[in-house]
Amino acid sequence: MQALILAAGMGRRLGALTKDRTKCMVSIHGRTLIERSLDALVDTGAVDRIVLVVGHGAQGVRDLVGTEWNGTPVSYVDNTVYDTTNNIHSLYLARDELVQDDTLLLESDLIYEPRILTRLIKHPQPNVAVVDRFRSWMDGTVVTVTPEGTIDHFVPKRAFDRDALTQHYKTVNIYKFSREYLADEYLPFLEAYVRTMGNNEYYEEVMRVIATLERHNLAAMTLDDEKWYEIDDLQDLRIAETLFAPPDRQYDAYLQRHGGYWRFTELHDFCYLSNPFFPPPEMVDELRREFDPLLRNYPSAAWVVDHLAAKMFGCDESLIAVGNGASEWITAIGTVLEAERVGVPVPTFEEYLKRFPGAEIEELPSADPDFGLEPASLFDLSDRTDVLVLVNPDNPTGRCLPDFEVLQLAKHMATAGKRLIVDESFVDFAEPDHCASLVDDEVLAAYPNMILVRSIGKTHGVPGCRLGVVATADSELLQRLRAHRAVWNINSFGEYFMQLMGRYEPAYEKACAQLRGARNELASSLSELPSLRVVPSHGNYLLCELPGSLTATDVAQRLLGESILVKDCTGKPGLEHGQFIRVAVKLPADNERLVDALSRVTTS
Repeated sequence: MQALILAAGMGRRLGALTKDRTKCMVSIHGRTLIERSLDALVDTGAVDRIVLVVGHGAQGVRDLVGTEWNGTPVSYVDNTVYDTTNNIHSLYLARDELVQDDTLLLESDLIYEPRILTRLIKHPQPNVAVVDRFRSWMDGTVVTVTPEGTIDHFVPKRAFDRDALTQHYKTVNIYKFSREYLADEYLPFLEAYVRTMGNNEYYEEVMRVIATLERHNLAAMTLDDEKWYEIDDLQDLRIAETLFAPPDRQYDAYLQRHGGYWRFTELHDFCYLSNPFFPPPEMVDELRREFDPLLRNYPSAAWVVDHLAAKMFGCDESLIAVGNGASEWITAIGTVLEAERVGVPVPTFEEYLKRFPGAEIEELPSADPDFGLEPASLFDLSDRTDVLVLVNPDNPTGRCLPDFEVLQLAKHMATAGKRLIVDESFVDFAEPDHCASLVDDEVLAAYPNMILVRSIGKTHGVPGCRLGVVATADSELLQRLRAHRAVWNINSFGEYFMQLMGRYEPAYEKACAQLRGARNELASSLSELPSLRVVPSHGNYLLCELPGSLTATDVAQRLLGESILVKDCTGKPGLEHGQFIRVAVKLPADNERLVDALSRVTTS
């Protein structure tokens, strides 16, 4: 068997990376794409020779690869008009090579797991296209597959129906062809197609023509969970760098993206926090129906959206302002207050430790195994600082002071003219008889030194909308905070979501109750694992301690190997004396997946 790799393209969308070299010379983690493919081909033990069709940057490929690769002969076909032709011409130039033997055909801008080639070579059919389930962000050649596993037809772009995604597959651009198929079927059609349509086409068009015949024998090998990526532009390159990061660097590679995991369809995100029980399907449908006008129109000015927030939280609009997530307000508060000393109980959400420029931060660690806080220690900390930050419920521990203790602290600090910041981003998940939101006209008026911060994305299940609020009765401070935001700091989708909320309050209350139930069930299941200690939580997450020799970093990396992302809390302030991971609470089936995976990785 031989392999033929198409490597003549210019790769213009990769910019400076391909100015003087072809795409296959782009490096990912110190190894070029062509080196990765050559290694994978040779390691199969089934490839006797390799043919490279080169064009743009051809000499660089020749200099790197040479005439053999780990003992396997390598030869070249030159496409000298690579800048005016497409890959059908590259394949046409290699037609004499194609009839020499059974052939693996690959494009050179791919990165993939080598076992794909192993499976392909072992596939019982002689002519096979590797395909993967189509995802909405994919582009390129799309096919349909019969129940018997045969390519039904190649779907032209003009006929592609994105509402029928489950019926479509994307070609991976890796094929296995018998010499007979190439000589008797493909090449005759290739020559006729080139004569008729020219050389600025794609070789898959010939397969599309063949697939229309009543009898053809091109099978489909559907990927299971093998990773691959086609690299056309810089975004593709960055995603591929994450997918194919070395095991000891992959966890950090995912975490550094801070989200956007919809592009990594196999990943189960138990790291970033949201409410999986809300919004309900009916609300999503309403948003979907208004997609076109929401996309095409400017959102309202910020003061209009503030009115929606006041209606949503049942307070006067002079007390509340909407931000681009709670994070916008955390940054603005740290800048506006100009505090000299800030007290922060730890562990906590670390953004508060970073957003007070020039201030001295005094951390208050907890001596309680479950990270509870004594009111007296908070009073003492407030006496030594200008501003005290209380995340309630806390992230990542889930600890939560009851309402009356928070208000006692606010009163104590008010007598000294000091400010209390209370972040209640997860308060709706707390047990209602223990703690509830303090966004209330009378409460805020009674404690004008108190600043409340809330995340809507986390509690309401719409983190992509980037919604958060700040509330305070200090009108001068609120005015200064509002001055830090843009006129349009919230997009139309976020605005419309808030507009709809009034009709869905009962559904939201039900969703929060469901979340509390799922949290308790997950805590119970995790507590049965001998390797875990689960910290009681009032949030939509659980902090788990790993006793013995297990490290949080090792467990997080092992879980990522099972496509599960959790939060490694190693080195977090207040958690230095143990090994901890934080896991999000999700839907029951997802939670079961997490428990099963944790059972495996903590006992192996």
